[in-house]
Amino acid sequence: MRKISLFIISIFLFGQFLSTDSFAQQSSPKTYLEKASLEKAIVAGGCFWCMESDLEKIAGIKEVISGYAGGKDKNPTYQNYGRSGHIEVVQIIYDPSVISYSKLLDIFWRCIDPTDAKGQFCDRGHEYSTAIFYLNDEQKELAEQSKDKLVKSGQLKKPVVTKILKAGEFYKAEEYHQDYYKKNPLRYRSYRYNCGRDQRLRKLWGEKQKDEKTN
Repeated sequence: MRKISLFIISIFLFGQFLSTDSFAQQSSPKTYLEKASLEKAIVAGGCFWCMESDLEKIAGIKEVISGYAGGKDKNPTYQNYGRSGHIEVVQIIYDPSVISYSKLLDIFWRCIDPTDAKGQFCDRGHEYSTAIFYLNDEQKELAEQSKDKLVKSGQLKKPVVTKILKAGEFYKAEEYHQDYYKKNPLRYRSYRYNCGRDQRLRKLWGEKQKDEKTN
């Protein structure tokens, strides 16, 4: 009798396990959907430390990753990325229900000097070029509209030279570059001040530059 009872209990418990496992399988896609709702953008604005610092403060932006893009060679490093044609970029992970791609670009413009074709602030050379790397046709169209809007606004006295390019492979930069402004706050603040980044941005954008980045 005990053997039969144990057998029945075992079947019951196994059934409960299957039911629980089935529930877990049914609920897991929700997690994937939540993750899938986030989108990516890639932009270049000179020093990726500074772009991380500026953009990670914006509501709706979940993560900003420093990296390299735009070159021909695979797996560039900080020592050779310039020679291989790559430039410093950031990959932005954002929630489109909080911030749109167009709004993100509005903020991007005011983090850079889009009239400088030879670098950004104290950082000179192709590797510090500005660019918007579109990931799909929709991003391309929105990027072109955003740039055209800026040009027609007449706010800038010189031509906008920031390029709109099709995104290729994004290569994450070395770990010590990620969140550099948090890991080395004193060195970062010293570099940023001496590079004249904020001084130039205030001259270009005035108070609007500050408002765009804090709202």
